[in-house]
Amino acid sequence: MKTNTIMWNKNRITELLGIEYPILQGPFGGGLSTVELTTTVSNLGGLGGFGVYTLSPQEIYDVHRAIQSKTDKPYNLNLWVSDHDIIDEKHTKEQYQKAVETFQPYFDLLQTDIPLPPLSFESRFQNQLEVVLDIKPKVFSFMFGLLGENLIEDLHRQGTVVLGNATTLDEAIALEKTGVDVIVASGFESGGHRPSFLDSAEFSVTGTFALIQLIKDKVKIPVVAAGGIANGRGIAGAFKLGADAVQIGTAFLATEESGALPIHREFLFSEAAKSTTLTRAYTGRLGRGITTKITRDVLAATEKTLPFPLQTHFMGALRKAALEQQKNDLVFFWSGQIAPLLKHKKASALMRSLIEEASELLQ
Repeated sequence: MKTNTIMWNKNRITELLGIEYPILQGPFGGGLSTVELTTTVSNLGGLGGFGVYTLSPQEIYDVHRAIQSKTDKPYNLNLWVSDHDIIDEKHTKEQYQKAVETFQPYFDLLQTDIPLPPLSFESRFQNQLEVVLDIKPKVFSFMFGLLGENLIEDLHRQGTVVLGNATTLDEAIALEKTGVDVIVASGFESGGHRPSFLDSAEFSVTGTFALIQLIKDKVKIPVVAAGGIANGRGIAGAFKLGADAVQIGTAFLATEESGALPIHREFLFSEAAKSTTLTRAYTGRLGRGITTKITRDVLAATEKTLPFPLQTHFMGALRKAALEQQKNDLVFFWSGQIAPLLKHKKASALMRSLIEEASELLQ
């Protein structure tokens, strides 16, 4: 008897995004995304991603052109709606002094000077958004907030599919109301920043598999599972619970094509990756990375860290000196909880493995 089978990789999200496989590469910021990684994933049928929140408008144009020169497939351009947490100058000065007191011993150990605070910081989001409206990417995603309904309508009119990131059910509901096309459900297990925006990130820590089910029960648009997924088993589990696609970060970050430093990739494949920590001590926003000495020492002192991105500026000098002196225990390396299962060091091998394993389990 002949039966009709539904291909796991043919669903409403692959049709919406114009991709062959419902596998998205996490759009890393801070120099961790590369044209090579993004285009490798897109050319193999997934959706490559590029985080551009630290880039100038001209640099975003340049990245877009570079990607277009290597693929004609869709890719995801990612921005942060809220790109700073600075309240006022007086409050910031007081915070800076507290941070100096907390981190002075580490700067002394590395015999490097504590950096002076930057003169000012202004949001670049609106100027960056103008580029998105100009270049008209097939897929645009955003984090740390909501976009106005009129803006999302403008993006839709130009043919751009819009993805919003949620860490809680309430955030997913709020995103759906504004008209986004897809929800990326970012679970507690994820590496990197927690993109919470309705409540403190510390109170928005639902696990991926619980979050998928909560959102699917209340939201009608497609849901992408993000966090704790690095192989076909993770993909199959997410799909069984209702996800329409998965977004994979740490496994792609560990590949040679990413912008991660060699020592960062080495840590992702090491015993150290068994332990990760959520902390604000690295950038000022809550994020998950590999537990090192400095993470353990300052984890309880996060009230003395600076608002984002001043903490990033502050820690930049410490990180640079520690890397130069190979004192890697004084460096914080982004990583999700799934890192101990990583196997592949080439993005193409990882992508093919994800497809093969998922196909075997889901068909």
